[in-house]
Amino acid sequence: MTQTKPDPNPAPDRIHTPAPGPRSRPAASRPAPSRPVTSLLVANRGEIAVRVFRTARALGLATVAVHSDPDAGALHVREADTAVRLPGAAPAETYLRGDLVIEAALAAGADAVHPGYGFLSENAGFARAVLAAGLVWIGPPPEAIEAMASKTRAKELMRAAGVPLLEPVDPATATAADLPLLLKAAAGGGGRGMRVVRDLDGLKAELDAAAAEARSAFGDGEVFAEPYVERGRHVEVQVLADAHGTVWALGTRDCSLQRRHQKVIEEAPAPGLPDPLRTALHEAAAAAARAVGYQGAGTVEFLVTADGRPCFLEMNTRLQVEHPVTEAVFGLDLVALQIRVAEGAALPPEPPEPYGHAVEARLYAEDPARDWRPQTGTLATLHVPASPPAPPGAAGRGSGTGATPHPGATVRVDAGYADGDRVGIHYDPMLAKVIAHAPTRGEAVRALARALAAARIHGLTTNRELLVRTLGHEEFTAARLDTGFYERHLADLTAPAPDADRAAALAAAAAALAAAAPAPDPYAPLATRLGGWRNLRSRPQTRRYTVDGAEYEVAYLPARSGPPQLVDLPGVRVLAAAPERVDLEVDGVRRVFHVKQKSNTRGVRDAAAEVWVDTAPLPASAAPAAHTLTPVPRFTDPQDRTLPGSLLAPMPGTVVRIAEGLAPGDPVTAGQPLLWLEAMKMEHRIVSPASGTLTALHAGLGHQVEFGALLAVVQEEPPA
Repeated sequence: MTQTKPDPNPAPDRIHTPAPGPRSRPAASRPAPSRPVTSLLVANRGEIAVRVFRTARALGLATVAVHSDPDAGALHVREADTAVRLPGAAPAETYLRGDLVIEAALAAGADAVHPGYGFLSENAGFARAVLAAGLVWIGPPPEAIEAMASKTRAKELMRAAGVPLLEPVDPATATAADLPLLLKAAAGGGGRGMRVVRDLDGLKAELDAAAAEARSAFGDGEVFAEPYVERGRHVEVQVLADAHGTVWALGTRDCSLQRRHQKVIEEAPAPGLPDPLRTALHEAAAAAARAVGYQGAGTVEFLVTADGRPCFLEMNTRLQVEHPVTEAVFGLDLVALQIRVAEGAALPPEPPEPYGHAVEARLYAEDPARDWRPQTGTLATLHVPASPPAPPGAAGRGSGTGATPHPGATVRVDAGYADGDRVGIHYDPMLAKVIAHAPTRGEAVRALARALAAARIHGLTTNRELLVRTLGHEEFTAARLDTGFYERHLADLTAPAPDADRAAALAAAAAALAAAAPAPDPYAPLATRLGGWRNLRSRPQTRRYTVDGAEYEVAYLPARSGPPQLVDLPGVRVLAAAPERVDLEVDGVRRVFHVKQKSNTRGVRDAAAEVWVDTAPLPASAAPAAHTLTPVPRFTDPQDRTLPGSLLAPMPGTVVRIAEGLAPGDPVTAGQPLLWLEAMKMEHRIVSPASGTLTALHAGLGHQVEFGALLAVVQEEPPA
């Protein structure tokens, strides 16, 4: 794996590749000796900015964030010591404005810039501008970035270096024999600007679309075409090089499971590769790094055909999203090593020995069942159970001592969002990465699946269930991996489970019992503490919820002592019920259901808002362990018996809020909140039933109102 000392007995994922000459590399790429870094600006956002800040803090560095207007309160801004605003929202006017980023670094007193991944991370002009401003660039030399920035030019370099690759196809002369084709952006990655063409008639339109997407994402509309390999494997090699002639090849990663050409699950080492193929990949990756005088962390990506032939795809001259799996296997902190290399330090002659297997899953706010549709809104809860933090390389500035063998699995979470954060429309919808490391692949996969299944994620639809099902799919567990996995299996992986209806009914039961449970506050008034429990044992109480469009009614009989018992839900017995936890015995098995109800900004539970129920999944069930429920109004709507426009109290309660400045004669719109009632420690919003004029307001702040009391009257405006 080093240029300087071959190993006669290399481990399968640890190959030493001698250089053509001793410590040789293009002289133009050798930078002047750098100075120590003291303050680091991360020219990025989300989880990668948070992750870089974590290492910077461990190294004693001051940290500086930059942020767009929508990101003013984002997690990466909260994690930094200082932050600088980039006015605007779209990437083109914020995170892609290199001039503003450099101005921010100078204004905040930073002496180094880390680009993260995406945005400006592979922009040679930005790297040169950072260096010209007197700042330390935590990345490869601009010449290396430039050499690999255009995939078309990179392929020419790799061909000259003897690296195997797919021959490009000229779209202007493509014939049916060249199909299918893969169109790719020359200036970037991440699946943007990428299209598969299976019909010549659609080639022109797909070229135009790919060029437009590439221009928007990377500022360069150049697109090229190459053969599309069906059922190939995406395998890559992590490289790390210093300015003193040492190149490490830190094993392989498999990133074949992708959606829309973006990776979803990655692992290290790539499973099932024959030793000769693994050796060839390492040698080719080292040759690619030497060919451009590379320094820092980079990744050489290959497509391995079904018959085992490796073909060069591209070199990413930056840190990859999936770098944590390599860190886990080798026990290194790649960000710390990037900083050391940028400071001019030499890498040790050899990297640490690898140990075990690591698997990473990307948690996205998206709906895989609806064409991977991104989701926006507020993330109410994001909790994934993880092992206690122990940053690799924390013993010194990047001094990883290798992965320490241990008997069990560890789970790491790199998140870009926290509870209450808003996911907007401008950026990638990835919420977090979850990484499991264990002595064997099977143990790592199980640990990752368990962590994801036990996660509590509220407020947004995510791909969590898809990830859990994927990790348990027979093709994945058998390591039969290729890029067509989701094309073949997405429909099955997103289909409702046979026992999904029963699981939703149990979730509704838990939600109903939690909503009616006595309040835990011993100093609360007696009526409040009694909550929904009543002594009318002969009359069942009911609550209704909708789950994924289906309605579930829960009936229960209150008891004189202890929890109530459910009606019409055979095989289920209530063991305990509290506002946030319900214990049920289901078919003889005790199961715990955690319940959380959406609260308003004052922390009061909103009875009409969503309820989230989480439980541990059953081993033999494919049904989801998490449900989002919407309450159906508990009381009969009195407005069915009144004239249109009359707003009646849907339940007894106290008027705790009235819309600011609201008075008779004011125009109102349909759905506009007019006032709020509080009942049973929950707020209930009263909205205008139609657009028109508020003709009467009978409710006053602090008034106690009974069920059906007239609160206000809205006269609907006549139709145009």
